[in-house]
Amino acid sequence: MNLGAQFALLVACIIVGGTLNVGYSAGTPAKSATITVGAGDDLRAIYATPQDIAEGKRLADSACARCHGANGISTAKGVPHLAGQRPGYLYRDLRAYQSGVRGDKAMDGAVRFLSDDALVKVAAFYASLDPAQPIAAGGAKAAPAKPDPLQAGKNAAASCGGCHGETGVSKTPGMPSLVGLDPKYFVAAMDAYKGGQRKHDLMKSMAVAARGADLSNIALYYALQKPARAQTPAAGNEAAGKTAAAGCAGCHGDEGVSGSPATPSLAGQDAQYFAAAMRAYKDGSRKDDTMKGLAAGLDERTVNDLAAYYAARQPQPPKVRKPMTTAEWAERCDRCHGINGNSTDPRSPMLAAQRADYLEKVLHAYRKGERKSPEMAAMSDALTEADVDNLASHYSRQKARAVVYVMVPGK
Repeated sequence: MNLGAQFALLVACIIVGGTLNVGYSAGTPAKSATITVGAGDDLRAIYATPQDIAEGKRLADSACARCHGANGISTAKGVPHLAGQRPGYLYRDLRAYQSGVRGDKAMDGAVRFLSDDALVKVAAFYASLDPAQPIAAGGAKAAPAKPDPLQAGKNAAASCGGCHGETGVSKTPGMPSLVGLDPKYFVAAMDAYKGGQRKHDLMKSMAVAARGADLSNIALYYALQKPARAQTPAAGNEAAGKTAAAGCAGCHGDEGVSGSPATPSLAGQDAQYFAAAMRAYKDGSRKDDTMKGLAAGLDERTVNDLAAYYAARQPQPPKVRKPMTTAEWAERCDRCHGINGNSTDPRSPMLAAQRADYLEKVLHAYRKGERKSPEMAAMSDALTEADVDNLASHYSRQKARAVVYVMVPGK
């Protein structure tokens, strides 16, 4: 690569009189940020001389290379790349390990007896190296991102559409609508088919074959579809059904819209399916002591009237938060960690091309409170397991870009 091409990959950061001016190379618009640089500050590694970096290499070779690689590019699972990492962040992290706040015995032992000057030089050395690129150990390409839960649910629900409707709104008499159900109830119902509490050979075979994550994603997909009444006929008397439904509202909500995740909404449900379910509770083929007792006193006409009443009600969406996509999460992360994880702030870690398994480990540590940061705790608290996997995979695939910090005297 020629010198011009090399500089096309760089972000130049010029410190002038205590101000960090950030300018993007290759003709892109300049940006600036102000960072105070004081005595004893964690930005001292930026001022390292070639001699300091050489000393940092000697220290790193003896204390760090066994785990982090000779050039700061790790081949060990869960151990981060350090090459090209931002100097202020490296120094601060080394200090954190040295003080024991990270709770990592291997790292605590490796840096315990290093002086503060040595930590500065080690940080400067690793920051001076070319960063790793998104190629995993052994030359394998970084793992592709997994579909977000909503898309994964849509994909997994494709086999359900033939009976239950593409978006969970039934068009087939006797087939239940799945839209408008709380995900917790949906998963519990599938578990009941799997365990035999509900009798249906086809549904049992599908429930047994589905993984737990698939069921959760399918449930989420249907919960977030636009609610609509089943497009099927109802034979009973709606007005009579309204009178009979007075005793159901305590559990299933006014007009069949449940307020409890454990209790299904009945609004808009296919009438034939509703009637069949009531018969199943009545004869014991569907197990539920409460429903069995309630259904036992209902004659066929009342069951059909209830079915007609609930089928005519307008279903409502359950209270479920739409998950953010990986792109939306990454946009939030990039506010601190730079576009595509290429931080220009020397105190903020670069995420681009970092090992995915390490990023997963760190995010889990923030979620559990094992690693302390108010900002990261607030950010990671809302992440699901799928979000963690996808974010780690996303950043591991980004091209890492080197940063050059140039010091010039203040005016």
